[in-house]
Amino acid sequence: MISIASWRQRLGRESGFTLVELIIVVAIIGVLAAIAIPIYANLQARARIAKAQADVRTVGSAISIYAAHTGSLPAAANLATALTTATTVGGVTAGPFIGALPTPPNGGGWPATYTYSQDTAPGGAALVGSFVYCAAGDGTFANSSGVLSCP
Repeated sequence: MISIASWRQRLGRESGFTLVELIIVVAIIGVLAAIAIPIYANLQARARIAKAQADVRTVGSAISIYAAHTGSLPAAANLATALTTATTVGGVTAGPFIGALPTPPNGGGWPATYTYSQDTAPGGAALVGSFVYCAAGDGTFANSSGVLSCP
């Protein structure tokens, strides 16, 4: 059986990790960081794109509901007011259609605001009753009409 004195003596001789062990641990941490940092950056870009796509779908739905209620698209100049306040048409009140217009995600080259074009077909051609709500950033487009450009 090992006595307490011999155990203390054995522990006293051990002074810590060797330099080789520390270098191996630092190298492993470096490899893990080299793998994790690009993945994290990619996740941020994907999150910004997903936010922009969700924003465009939300506002596109609000514009469509507004147009169904009023019979016309909101004017670009008063889009925020038209969608965030109640509207009465023919004695029927509806709205607000959205709480507030969302802002594009920060970073990745996204603009300060989304672009709204009424009576515009996908691709930018004039088409009464159609609209495009979009923005571009992170090398992609978030567009209510499903095309890869903003008019």
